[in-house]
Amino acid sequence: MNWIAIIGIAFGLAMDAFAVALAASAALREVSPRQCFRLSFHFGLFQFLMPVIGWGLGSTLAGHVSAFDHWVAFALLAAVGGKMVWESFAGEDAARYRSDPTRGWSLVALSVATSIDALAVGISFSMLGVHVLYPSLVIGVVAAVMTFAGMRCGGALGARFGRWMELAGGLVLLAIGLKILAEHGVF
Repeated sequence: MNWIAIIGIAFGLAMDAFAVALAASAALREVSPRQCFRLSFHFGLFQFLMPVIGWGLGSTLAGHVSAFDHWVAFALLAAVGGKMVWESFAGEDAARYRSDPTRGWSLVALSVATSIDALAVGISFSMLGVHVLYPSLVIGVVAAVMTFAGMRCGGALGARFGRWMELAGGLVLLAIGLKILAEHGVF
């Protein structure tokens, strides 16, 4: 596989990570360098690991994984997005109790949800006989960089537009989840 194809795949996979980072950071309103690092690192790590795992699974479990992977991604995005929408309607007194999507289970859920497509790419690599480490490394680095860019952009928007950006961010996560279901022919 040539490097242009690998870069194309990496950017294609990183688009969901960018959109989720934009939405998550908009909900935060003020984004710290530590939060940027946490989300970028985890999204990059998961985007690196999932093709490796998919390659390891190979064609053996491809039919089983593809039967439900889109539902897992949708459920994770819907849970985090729904929580963001709910919190956007909470009063300003509740703002200090808002959850940080760059910590805990939200971080894990978003990392898995944005990288499930990379698992399918790894399965494809296995079927095509592509060595997985170099493409996975490129995919992980591109995802980390795109996540960082999304965090910086979304943080600026969140600081300016507050709860409206949190609402929009939650709706974006829900829309990404619905897009994943639509791409898998659910509706």
